[in-house]
Amino acid sequence: MEIEDWSNSSGGMSDSESCFEEIKDEELFYAPDMSKARWIQEMGMAEVIERKGQMMTTMGITRCGKIYCSIEETLFLAEVGALVLVDDKDESLPLKYIYEKVAGGKNGCSWDTFEVYRHLKTLGYIVGRHGIPWSLKSIKSCTVSQECTPDNGEPVQNECEEESVIEVMENLQIKELRPLFDVYLPNRKFRKSSPGNPCFLICLTGGHPPSRAAVEDLEKLCKGIPLRFGHVEHGRVSFFTFNKVELPVLP
Repeated sequence: MEIEDWSNSSGGMSDSESCFEEIKDEELFYAPDMSKARWIQEMGMAEVIERKGQMMTTMGITRCGKIYCSIEETLFLAEVGALVLVDDKDESLPLKYIYEKVAGGKNGCSWDTFEVYRHLKTLGYIVGRHGIPWSLKSIKSCTVSQECTPDNGEPVQNECEEESVIEVMENLQIKELRPLFDVYLPNRKFRKSSPGNPCFLICLTGGHPPSRAAVEDLEKLCKGIPLRFGHVEHGRVSFFTFNKVELPVLP
């Protein structure tokens, strides 16, 4: 196997990244079209209660007319000033609150996971959690019982679907070698109801290169979709792939 360098780290600036700069706490700004979300502890996600701007078009999963953001999406949006997180009393929560949740390694996201997510988003990619559909409409095998059935014209929360999302989030093991994100090329016509196949999938190395057997097993799960590995060291994000190399048989 040969390791192929795929991208520069986030610690430096390549030609394709020259228009992006690292976001610092003191440089945060709040846009006039800032969305508002409330953290749902049971789901490990934030429910968007006021949507503004266009960023939610490619972020968050849609369930019965509501948008739910993962912890990495919530933090990214808060960092760029596109979302404010509030508590049950509708009081805004500080950025430190979200940082602590990510640092705690719960909700299927560690700090390294967020670093990889933020790096990809900063480059302009559309990034979603692997294994969690953007919407029910994107599932071809979706049954009638999974659909919203409003009685008075208003969206009704599907308890079974909410429970399924909770179960997925709770079963995520951060240290487990598995695909973390579905990554799509920038696309203004992107639709959650029909996202298509991702451009590639991202796995996190966890600090050590995976074994050949592990890579081959993951590639089988990817069903032909390219697999990339993300590696984070001292805040620097790098991506690489494994290629098979056939060596000639020596006489």
